Amino acid sequence: MEKLDIMKQAAEQANKTMRENIGGPFGAAIVKDGVVLAVTSNSVLKDNDPTAHAEINAIRKAGELLGTHDLTGCELYATGYPCPMCLSAIIWANIKTVYYGCQAWEAEVVGFRDDMIYTYLEKNRSDEKVLHLEQVGHSECKALYDNYAKEAKEVY
Repeated sequence: MEKLDIMKQAAEQANKTMRENIGGPFGAAIVKDGVVLAVTSNSVLKDNDPTAHAEINAIRKAGELLGTHDLTGCELYATGYPCPMCLSAIIWANIKTVYYGCQAWEAEVVGFRDDMIYTYLEKNRSDEKVLHLEQVGHSECKALYDNYAKEAKEVY
């Protein structure tokens, strides 16, 4: 299947759910070895879940289908350049190739805040107007990390 055909599937899904007020104009597809595993869209409004982005939904669906959290060998198609949350999830899933339709600034033009988050991250988390971060209970939490390592649990 051609790249454009896969992107069109993601765009069609996004258009459908956008019209139904399920979420924004974002669709995603995950492909492995030429087989489309998942075609999803943003469902933030329907699910009342700010993490229900198209890419996250696609990663969840593909992981469930494959029975693994490791999506090595998969490619992701997204109608928009992935936001910082989605980029992180893509990296955690070991997806190495992403095809995208629109740039991040194009999402900003229609009101989405991706660029503000990128700016926040570039400033090394120094903007208190965006988010207050404060470390509390380090020793208690560090014990969890130490026990995980001690028990040789799977690192993902």
